[in-house]
Amino acid sequence: MKKILAAATAVAILAFPFAAGAQERGAVVVGQTEAVVKVVNLDRQARTVTFQGPRGNRVIMKVPKEAQNFDQVKVGSTFKVKYVEAVAVALQRGGTASASANQTVRLAPKGGTPGGVVVNTAQISATVEAIDYASREVAVKGPRGNVLAFRVADSVQGFSDIDIGDTVTVVYSEALAMEMLPSGPKARPTPKKD
Repeated sequence: MKKILAAATAVAILAFPFAAGAQERGAVVVGQTEAVVKVVNLDRQARTVTFQGPRGNRVIMKVPKEAQNFDQVKVGSTFKVKYVEAVAVALQRGGTASASANQTVRLAPKGGTPGGVVVNTAQISATVEAIDYASREVAVKGPRGNVLAFRVADSVQGFSDIDIGDTVTVVYSEALAMEMLPSGPKARPTPKKD
């Protein structure tokens, strides 16, 4: 499990094709969340699984055909999930708005514990629509007219030199690592201290 979760973090960060060249004027911001989720609904024909998180929220996930251990998943199965999100901003002037995307999938081998890692990476060069220097927030418009707003890390150099109308490059990567936990006696909640 630790190998899969570590791989998700590493792949999310290393997925940035321009990270080495952007270090002078860019930075990578990483956020991660871990949780144990439970399978509450399963549709084998449609290859979808509905997970319920610790706060009761539900998420439906499409299982790729390459997932060879889908037959081991049952309603009530629990999975340890790690979600890693990384954003790199390169403040480069010039160029035109463009976008590209990539997905990498790494699944457990046949007969192994169900799970795997999915990494989605998108790079967008977009036009600055609005900027707040005090809060270090910027809104950019991509080539399809979509607006994306985000905070720029304090370590990004040259932020104060960017103006409305400039083109900036943003790389966004998210990784989801999952591994089914063994079934067995249910854990009891920790007693509250008075």
